[in-house]
Amino acid sequence: MKLIISGKQIDVGDALRTHVTERLKGLVGKYYDRPIDASVTFSREAHLFRTDITVHFGAGLTVNAEGDGTEIYAGFEAAADRVEKRLRRHKRRLKNHHHGAQRTLEPALAYVLSPAHDDADDDAPLDNGNEGPLVIAENEAEIETLTVSEAVFRLDLSAHPAMMFRNSANGGLNVVYRRPDGNIGWIEPNKRAVGATV
Repeated sequence: MKLIISGKQIDVGDALRTHVTERLKGLVGKYYDRPIDASVTFSREAHLFRTDITVHFGAGLTVNAEGDGTEIYAGFEAAADRVEKRLRRHKRRLKNHHHGAQRTLEPALAYVLSPAHDDADDDAPLDNGNEGPLVIAENEAEIETLTVSEAVFRLDLSAHPAMMFRNSANGGLNVVYRRPDGNIGWIEPNKRAVGATV
């Protein structure tokens, strides 16, 4: 497994690198034979150390987790524990899940949308005092053909709030997302409503 360990304005010493390498290889190797790559990024936010971990297994399977702690090791352990919990849950669910048809992938387009301005003054902020958020596709993603339960499994592995997929039952684009109440929501557009005129 290729492992990239980096710090944002933090010096990552040899002892921490060794600890991260041994811990990640041990916990990932417990659940999967050959992960492709992983990255661990350390940063500091006020008095907390933040750790972001991403492990890529191929075939669109990526596990993301983050953790915070007052010490850098505690932040890493919190994130590593989340990775382990997601991998364990996913592996357990896969044992009872029969894989359906072969998955197909489609590339998602990368884009950046600027916030809307009044054309009269391009430098003027919006009424709320800021320019509003940018909409950014951070990297290329594959839109996989999955069952709804497989999509929920994938969402469970990631730290992302939502996931788009092509529903293997009907070929339509669907979304699963984390609801504020802790449950998973599923959006399946009504095909009859698409293209209807008002």
